[in-house]
Amino acid sequence: MSHIALAASDAEIDRCFPVMLELRSHLVQTEFVQQVQRQQQHGYQLVYLESDDRVKAVAGFRLSECLAAGNFLYVDDLVVRSRDRSHGYGEALFQWLIDHAKAHHCEQLSLDSGVQRVAAHRFYLRQRMEITSHHFALKL
Repeated sequence: MSHIALAASDAEIDRCFPVMLELRSHLVQTEFVQQVQRQQQHGYQLVYLESDDRVKAVAGFRLSECLAAGNFLYVDDLVVRSRDRSHGYGEALFQWLIDHAKAHHCEQLSLDSGVQRVAAHRFYLRQRMEITSHHFALKL
């Protein structure tokens, strides 16, 4: 049986690190808890799915509002541990994000995904997401 919860304590945040590292390989474990806590001061939230006392999937997100989309939930990070994929954990966590967005009166859920993440794109399309824009970036 799986359980989904917001990571609130230092220990809960730290337990998410090995899964998050699979998506964000530049992260450093000794800095992870502090970085998440800094981001939490700006609305970032970390949610995790655990099963058999192990974190299987993690999502970082924020609730926000803008003129273009109204109230929305933006997913910064969404990852299922590689050895635990294809067991429904990603779908369960994604559904939790949808339910959380609806409970907070969001009009949409959105995310950006690197162009190289083809498997992730297939997952998002299976979740009924649409490709609605291009994201542009300029490294400074």
